[in-house]
Amino acid sequence: PFSERSFMELLFSYGTLQQDEVQKSSFGRLLKGSIDHLPGYQLQDLEIIDPQVLKLSGQKFHPIASPALGHSVPGMVFEVSIEEIKASDEYEVSDYIRKAIVLQSGKTAWVYVNANTSEPNSLL
Repeated sequence: PFSERSFMELLFSYGTLQQDEVQKSSFGRLLKGSIDHLPGYQLQDLEIIDPQVLKLSGQKFHPIASPALGHSVPGMVFEVSIEEIKASDEYEVSDYIRKAIVLQSGKTAWVYVNANTSEPNSLL
């Protein structure tokens, strides 16, 4: 039978999606990944007010990647299914937007970045 799980996507995490408890709750399993970097971004702190996310992560402040030329963010790239991408969409608060971005390794992965900033190339 057809299964969405057979179509693997790449998901880059620099924050709480690396935590075992967040992975177990969101995906029902622990993810396997490898170290990579997100070029052209730097981390800032985002105050979380969503009670479910606060309870799950145990952290009031989560990192959020914002465009910054000359910077790079370390993290992990995981293989996930399309179903799991949808689950991660539900976990992330509205301050994050999911974008396909080329990582330092050359792999293209989904990354949750700051939804409230413009790209460095589009400064007006």
